[in-house]
Amino acid sequence: MEIILKEDIANLGYKNDIVNVKSGYGRNYLIPTGKAVIASPAAKKMLAEELKQRAHKLEKIKKDAEELAAKLEGVSLKIATKVSSTGTIFGSVGNIQIADELAKLGHNVDRKLITVKDTVKEVGSYKAVVRLHKEVSVEIPFEVVAEEA
Repeated sequence: MEIILKEDIANLGYKNDIVNVKSGYGRNYLIPTGKAVIASPAAKKMLAEELKQRAHKLEKIKKDAEELAAKLEGVSLKIATKVSSTGTIFGSVGNIQIADELAKLGHNVDRKLITVKDTVKEVGSYKAVVRLHKEVSVEIPFEVVAEEA
C-alpha cells in the first residue's frame, strides 16, 4: 500500500514522503490516526504542488538544521550518574539525559531527535546520533562517569 506521510514517523519516513507499507499498518493505524493518507494520483498532484510552493521554506529549515549541526559538531558530553561499586549504573542513560546536558551547554535539542545506539548501563564512552533533518544528522560522543559523592 502506497501512502503519503503527514508527519515524521521513526523508522518509516519523514513528512511528505511517499512510502510503501503493509496494508494493515496503513489502514488500521496510519490513516485513522491522521499520520498518513492514501497516495492516490490526486493526492500525489496536491503533494507535488505543495512541495513546489514550500521549496524555499524547506531550504530554510534545512539551512537552520545545518547551522545547528555545525554548532554541535565539536561537542562532547560528560554525564555524571550514580554508579554501584562494580561500575554499573543505577538505571540507564538515555536521550533525556543527553538532551539535558546539551541544554546546559546552550543547545536546545528536542529529546525525540536523539537516539542512542547502545543501551547505556555501565561507565564508559558512547555515541548518540542527533537527527536534525532527514539529510542532516550529527554524532555526539559522550562519556558516562561516576557521580562524586
